[in-house]
Amino acid sequence: MFQSPLSHSILKRAQDAGIVDIVLTNIRDFAPDSHKKVDDKPYGGGPGMVMMPGPIFDCVEYVQKLLPEKGRLILLTPQGQKFDQPKAASLSSENRLILISGRYEGFDERIRVGLGAEQISIGDFVLSGGELAAMVIIDAVVRLLAGALGDENSARDESFSEGLLEYPQYTRPEVFRDMKVPDVLLSGNHAKIAQWRRQQALERTKKWRPDLQKNDNL
Repeated sequence: MFQSPLSHSILKRAQDAGIVDIVLTNIRDFAPDSHKKVDDKPYGGGPGMVMMPGPIFDCVEYVQKLLPEKGRLILLTPQGQKFDQPKAASLSSENRLILISGRYEGFDERIRVGLGAEQISIGDFVLSGGELAAMVIIDAVVRLLAGALGDENSARDESFSEGLLEYPQYTRPEVFRDMKVPDVLLSGNHAKIAQWRRQQALERTKKWRPDLQKNDNL
């Protein structure tokens, strides 16, 4: 699941340039039996299967020992703190992250308690596993690393970087199907352009994401 997204675009270039090192470790490699079993039925009954603590503890302890510096443990779970741009910025400042992705009905509670991992959720919906959530976090974090983007201003100007949605963007042609690029963007007046972009970002945020208004004086 990880091979394709990690082998393209910004993530690939960042790895090739030595900006980030992404290592994949399969929890099934630490299963105690020949069938690579890492889940079992929940105590107390109920549907689905639950990730067993043994293989995950062994896997995390193995990964931690790969480098002298301990990694910041992240458990991908619906119970976690909602992932957003400030959280991505916080994670991008870490030297090492360890993302733990589960499957099935979830983790044995002793995994959360015993590992003391930080819990993160990418949204209020259910996925088949934590792999996609891990990919989202990897992409959001890597693009914030110095040198990952061609233009260092790109990350700063993107949506949510200042608690606002991004302003409208235009490129050639100047007129397309009777829709014209705003005159201010053609004026060459950088102060007016900056003012227009700021105002557009404020208006878009107020209209489409009023929940973000607390982050700015709207």
